[in-house]
Amino acid sequence: MTDLDALSVNTVRGLCMDAVQQADSGHPGTPMGIAPVAYTLWQRFLRFDPQDPIWPNRDRFVLSEGHASVLLWSLLYLTGVRAVDPDYEVLGRPSVTLDDLKSFRQLDSRCPGHPEYRWTSGVETTTGPLGQGVATSVGMAMAGRWLAGRYNRDDFPLFDFDVYALAGDGCMMEGVASEAASLAGHLGLSNLCWIYDSNRVTIEGHTDITFTEDVAARFLAYGWNVTTVADANELDAVERAFHSFRAESERPTLIVVHSHIGYGSPVEDSPKAHGSPLGPDGVRATKRFLGMPEDEIFFVPDGVRDWFDQGIGARGAALRTAWQERFDAYRAAWPELADELERMQRRELPDGWDSGLPDFPADPKGLATRESSSQVLNALAQRVPWLIGGSADLSPSTKTRLTFDGAGDFEPDNWSGRNLHLGIREHASAAVVNGMALTKLRPFWSGFLIFSDYAKAAIRLSALMEIPAVHIFTHDSIGVGEDGPTHQPVEQLAGLRAMPGLLVFRPCDAGEVVETWRVVAALRHEPAALVLSRQALPTLDRSRLAAASGVARGGYVLADAPSGEPQLILLATGSEVSLALSARDELAAEGIEARVVSLPCWELFDRQPREYRDQVLPPAVTARIGIEQASTFGWDRYVGDGGALIGMHTYGASAPLKQLLTKFGFTTQRITEVARELLAARTDAGTSRGERGVRS
Repeated sequence: MTDLDALSVNTVRGLCMDAVQQADSGHPGTPMGIAPVAYTLWQRFLRFDPQDPIWPNRDRFVLSEGHASVLLWSLLYLTGVRAVDPDYEVLGRPSVTLDDLKSFRQLDSRCPGHPEYRWTSGVETTTGPLGQGVATSVGMAMAGRWLAGRYNRDDFPLFDFDVYALAGDGCMMEGVASEAASLAGHLGLSNLCWIYDSNRVTIEGHTDITFTEDVAARFLAYGWNVTTVADANELDAVERAFHSFRAESERPTLIVVHSHIGYGSPVEDSPKAHGSPLGPDGVRATKRFLGMPEDEIFFVPDGVRDWFDQGIGARGAALRTAWQERFDAYRAAWPELADELERMQRRELPDGWDSGLPDFPADPKGLATRESSSQVLNALAQRVPWLIGGSADLSPSTKTRLTFDGAGDFEPDNWSGRNLHLGIREHASAAVVNGMALTKLRPFWSGFLIFSDYAKAAIRLSALMEIPAVHIFTHDSIGVGEDGPTHQPVEQLAGLRAMPGLLVFRPCDAGEVVETWRVVAALRHEPAALVLSRQALPTLDRSRLAAASGVARGGYVLADAPSGEPQLILLATGSEVSLALSARDELAAEGIEARVVSLPCWELFDRQPREYRDQVLPPAVTARIGIEQASTFGWDRYVGDGGALIGMHTYGASAPLKQLLTKFGFTTQRITEVARELLAARTDAGTSRGERGVRS
């Protein structure tokens, strides 16, 4: 270790201590203990240009132990990483300034409590929920392999980036990390390196109380290359470990690093150093131990930032410049492929991307929306080459396999394959898709709606990060039938709809499926969840009904009252829309005028101007019935206090579908009964506004 190496490491430690102390909040111990490893990686190995932090072939650094975010903020400041705007344009200002560090964990600071993608440039993914970062890094490494498989040519090796993830004991305990590690080992992702910061301390105390397994042996069993660094402060040993990773060509690498949490502090290796500021006296004592001025805060010695410029700065700039020159030549030799890459980086679609989408004629028998979605997905994927995905071992049921010629399977002997086999790993599947989306691919994954619960944490992060990941769920209701309550989703729709920024679509027929994909494919900064049926649904006759293009507004009048002045509004999604239409016809025969409103995407409908929403749901028409084979939670805002809800209030039952529909009231007869009760109650009460309505 040179004097400048030691000075730089201790500068990072000092900034971390001071930021946490000034905020009186945060985790100082982990950043201090692992600082030498992060420094060695950034200064000696990471192929990253601070002046262009979104250069496509950059190495990715993921801070999976996101509670140590101050470590990343210090590195971004010292290396001078530039800011990037939401349109992926590099700006002239720094991503993190010293003032940002001084306002760590404060309102609107670019240095929040955990790394947040799209908020601070240089953050490759939002982390904090432990295990999520390492799992997401697997998707990044898979994307790197896919990009190389599709776009590299003999004279133009465009993509060969590596993915590094820094993880702690908590990450190693989380199940999602195990799922992802198993998948990475199976695929032999030799471009992936996890650095396990084994400091043996968590919030409750020493890991001996909960975590005594042999992690290295576990990863060897996964098929990983494993190497160990006995002391995080030995930079030469750390460097040898990274060289071991670079030399490995068939397996991902786990570097087990033994570190001392709160290195040099009076509370070294204690839970206090992990989760609390050191205190003014502790900070001074630690700085004294490190040979730093103990009474100066946010101290950056002369020469340290220049040293980073000479290391990661110069190396990254040279690599990025050479890559750009290579890409310019590639564009001349392979213009169509270069155009794909440039569109991908801007999250744009090819010209004519939707010209081949299928048209589904009216059909009373229809087909399941999982079937129509499969046809649309295959048509779309042929025109958007970077649309790839798979399922959590369920593609025969979710119908998400790409079947056209040349689609292929993503495996070590075919990195350009478009079909991912993710295994029975729902949580990791969603995290992997996030990682691929962060690498600018358009990925999707699929599973049964009931198992969205296993993936919820990663789905939430795709919404928080504002990335266009696509989560496809089939078997959307009690229509699963004989599989019973364990497989019949009830509360899952409400849970997904509760996530800010996630667009949840439950289309009613093949026509709405086409329009759903038309909306979803064009998304740039929003994830979507598609909720699809197992059972066949009638394909509606759009010559008699409103066009399915109303999906783009989230909700629309599908069939109006004959006079245009409805007495009653029937609102439904998915398979229940055809029931509402049937009930409307029966009510019309009795002289009751009803309007049917399809609400395939609540989030889009709620964004519409008040004028449009009032046109669809006139405030004067308070007799409303919401119909959905799911929890009624959230429906009140559409039906109001005087409305009625036909939904699920239990966990379903095991029985054939027709018996279930009758038992739980999803029949034309029940809808018309509730309609008559509502209207009669209004007549009896003189249409008083205080009534509570009907619940079914």
